[in-house]
Amino acid sequence: MADFLVVGLGNPGKEYGNTRHNFGFLLLDKLARGMAVAFRHRSSLEADVAVGELLSHSVVLAKPLTYMNLSGRAVASLVRFFRLREPRQLLIAHDDLDIPLGRIKIKSGGGAGGHKGVSSVIESLGTSDFLRIRLGIGLEERPIDVVDYVLTPFAADDQDVVQHTLNEASKAVRMIIQEGHGPAMNFFH
Repeated sequence: MADFLVVGLGNPGKEYGNTRHNFGFLLLDKLARGMAVAFRHRSSLEADVAVGELLSHSVVLAKPLTYMNLSGRAVASLVRFFRLREPRQLLIAHDDLDIPLGRIKIKSGGGAGGHKGVSSVIESLGTSDFLRIRLGIGLEERPIDVVDYVLTPFAADDQDVVQHTLNEASKAVRMIIQEGHGPAMNFFH
């Protein structure tokens, strides 16, 4: 059993490592360093998983290996394996085109907003009643080819903003775990 399951959405493989679509994976890497835990491949769960303690709570960090559009398959397996009792114990971290780079938002429930990874999670779980940490990657103007944009690495000029975003998102996870999602939503909006 786990008190919280934090899942970062992304795509496995070095070619996707620093892409915008892997912002969720980047956050999980930061959280794992802060918790001093390492990811282990768990083929039965279709994910890389790290288990540890954060703020006196048992926390599982997971990076699905099913590729973004099938993320729900791995998330459903993880939820069952770690026996989450309530959807609110699940935090999904993902990139979001509708939020400017450098900002995060916390969302509880609702639709997928066009994000295929989140849509897959909702479909596989049969509910949207989980928490989301939305990591902004948006631009003033939408790129012509959104797929190319999200699969492109962050620019060198963006690295300071990316690190700031990861720091803020890490604080948001900690606040959710310690104080609940309500105070965290108020603080980060």
